[in-house]
Amino acid sequence: MKAKAELRRVLGLFEITLSGIGIILGAGIYALIGEAAGLAGNAVWLSFAISSLVALLTGLAYAELSSMFPRASAEYEYTAQAFSRFPAFVIGWLIIFSGVIGAATVSLGFAGYFRALTGAPILPAALALAALLAVLIFTGIKQSARVAIAFTLIEAAGLFFVIIVGIPHLGSVNYLEMPFGLSGVFQASALIFFAFIGFEDMVKLSEEAEDPEKNIPRALILAISASIILYILVALCATSVLGWRELSTSSAPFSDIAHAALGRNASLTISVMALFATTNTVLLMLLAASRIVFGMAESSSLPPILASVHPRTKTPWAAIVLVTAMCMAFIFLQDISFVANVNNFTVFLTFMVINAALIRLRYRRPELARPFRVPYSWGKLPVLPVLGIAVNLFLMLQLSWAAIALGAGLTILGAVAAKFLDR
Repeated sequence: MKAKAELRRVLGLFEITLSGIGIILGAGIYALIGEAAGLAGNAVWLSFAISSLVALLTGLAYAELSSMFPRASAEYEYTAQAFSRFPAFVIGWLIIFSGVIGAATVSLGFAGYFRALTGAPILPAALALAALLAVLIFTGIKQSARVAIAFTLIEAAGLFFVIIVGIPHLGSVNYLEMPFGLSGVFQASALIFFAFIGFEDMVKLSEEAEDPEKNIPRALILAISASIILYILVALCATSVLGWRELSTSSAPFSDIAHAALGRNASLTISVMALFATTNTVLLMLLAASRIVFGMAESSSLPPILASVHPRTKTPWAAIVLVTAMCMAFIFLQDISFVANVNNFTVFLTFMVINAALIRLRYRRPELARPFRVPYSWGKLPVLPVLGIAVNLFLMLQLSWAAIALGAGLTILGAVAAKFLDR
């Protein structure tokens, strides 16, 4: 009997945490803070704080579930254990689409920055980025992680740059100025949540992590906490330098902040940093999407060819090819704000199911070992996952009806696919 192919366990706590921070601190904050400021005004920092509550509550649920089931299939595994394979397939389906659509959108964001600096056309640049990153992911998880760590440090430097530039301007605006009231703040929270997406992808590295039962939960909490602090500081400093009106009309907000504070050379520097940030996000989105495809194929929910592992690189080559091809197909979608909200719909729905899975497993399988356990329970009922469901639903309802409709359509398509593919 042929031995089951296994992924290589080489990622420690530091590498997992930096990879998580890298995908969280990606294109969302670089591209969407201007549009969010147009909705929330100078109170955009409050929108980040609200979104961070959703991320933190759901991150704790992921931490407990990943300590129980350290599998690359992640959300699929958690949902199958708590409910059944049918909803698990739908959730896995949505996560795959979220990853590839997000990667396609951010590839176009990269190409936009690249064109501004070099004059190169957008579509070829975006397609070339996806292809080159697929090759990198194929060469090995260690190589991908090293690049992700290096790029994470560069994109984090871009955020620190904005913070340093903005500190002398703190106090220059009214940070509670809300042109559309709390409704605008909530809508901005729903949009800017795209900037927090990524922490959930960390659990998909479980089969390539050392001591995953402990390191994945720890890395989750560290990455989310670091990102929350950075985001709120960046939001405060960005509005302090430009004010929400100028910020909301900018297509390259960080570049304009640097230009206003320090001149053209600083603007060019931050634009280059934005290239690294968008590249890193695409890399980690494709990496995570390929891992959940691999995990679902291993569970016989997708064709077994997608569970193939290359004998030399120990990477899931067929899954990498599939998600890259899907990403390239979606590169022709060019509305970053709209696609971000479609992504957000799929993520909010997934997060509600994940919180519900944790609650159900507390009742259904209380005997399972839980190296990490979400605190605060009322009897057997964990309180924080209940709050997690509520805040995810609230933010989902702040999305546009068009985004909700497309997200619901993808969900229905996943349910149909489950009938034919999941065996």
